[in-house]
Amino acid sequence: MTDRIRVVLVDDDPLVRGGLTMMLGGNDRIEVIGEAENGRDGVDVIARRRPDVALMDIRMPVMDGLAAVRELAARGSATRVIVLTTFDADDMVLSALRDGAAGFLLKDTPPADLVDAILRVARGEPMLSPSVTTRLIAAATRTSGHDADARALAEALTSREREVAVAVARGLSNAEIASELFLSIATVKTHIGHLFAKLETTNRVQIARKVHDAGLV
Repeated sequence: MTDRIRVVLVDDDPLVRGGLTMMLGGNDRIEVIGEAENGRDGVDVIARRRPDVALMDIRMPVMDGLAAVRELAARGSATRVIVLTTFDADDMVLSALRDGAAGFLLKDTPPADLVDAILRVARGEPMLSPSVTTRLIAAATRTSGHDADARALAEALTSREREVAVAVARGLSNAEIASELFLSIATVKTHIGHLFAKLETTNRVQIARKVHDAGLV
């Protein structure tokens, strides 16, 4: 990643794209390098420009944000996608996170929080608050009990990895996990990398779901 975080905006509303461009344009650490008005064009722009982060609406014509996230994941794209949504779209947000999105933002997120979220996601940090993570995990597990496959994967974790996994499920950031478990942030990142591999996941919400499905919390 370069010093400036390169961002692509994907939303079918030109006013939303314009507003996001204005909000982000005043930050010297972020550069908007492309836009698209639907998921199909968004995938093409992201493949061509290779931004660090993409802000992706869910409801769009031609190809919606969920399908775009899936296609980007299938292509092995390194771009970290933040889904733009509203709270009444929980089910779709969960689908996007399961399919590889890095997180989500409400469309009315204050500019400072929007910038902070982009910076955190670009660094590989979580950008879901504990309350939002709890809401999403609750929705994901509302109708499901413990899962034998998840339990089998969890059995391969070390005791420390389980502690980190449970902390992730609680919505803690890397810094908060490091403080609570008396670890360095670098060590926490290493453990989370192991969790991605051992639990067959690609983001923190997926880790949290596996933790719940395995009955660890």
